[in-house]
Amino acid sequence: MLNDIFTPSVQHALDIVGIFVFAISGALLAVRKNFDVFGIAVLAEVTALGGGLFRDVIIGAVPPAAFTDLGYFTTPLLAAVLVFFLHPHVERIQVAVNVFDAAGLGLFCVAGTVKAYDYGLGLTSSATLGLATAVGGGVLRDVLANEVPSLLRWDRDLYAVPAIVGSVMVVLCIRFDALNAYTSGVAVVTAFVLRLLALRFHWRAPRAFNRRSSRTEETPAAL
Repeated sequence: MLNDIFTPSVQHALDIVGIFVFAISGALLAVRKNFDVFGIAVLAEVTALGGGLFRDVIIGAVPPAAFTDLGYFTTPLLAAVLVFFLHPHVERIQVAVNVFDAAGLGLFCVAGTVKAYDYGLGLTSSATLGLATAVGGGVLRDVLANEVPSLLRWDRDLYAVPAIVGSVMVVLCIRFDALNAYTSGVAVVTAFVLRLLALRFHWRAPRAFNRRSSRTEETPAAL
């Protein structure tokens, strides 16, 4: 089904763009954490490929594309080298990086959902795996960097919700036999725009009802 929506060359190009941008975000976090060159490369690779690897292993698409296509593996390394030498300049274009990251989020949640469905998963499971494809690399990045994943923090702009919306739109289109290049494009753009709006207006998910504390993190109780 995925090849019916995008030609293989277009699909590959979109994957490479998304991988590169996600790798940039991973490498930048590594620089901020004062990691060495190996740590920068590892965080770039994990951020870019983690979600796709998780999806492919779950659905049995092995060996994963990251290990069969050299471009998938080398693109994060290119991003790591770029950030290693030019990170002050990359930091200055953080807005542009955020825009491309939002685009990657939209692309990956749609592509991940469709691929999961192609491999026989149900609609709900496909949407869930589409979400994991889009955000899984970021979660692994934060864990390796010893941070609470942004996905779980209330004080970060919405990230998972736009991906959920995009994935749900795809499975609804599948359910009503309306998935094509146009409707999948609408799902990508919807997730992309929602993420940009969340960044622009600092939209955040609600916390527990009637929670009065303004602290961003709870201090563990003394033993």
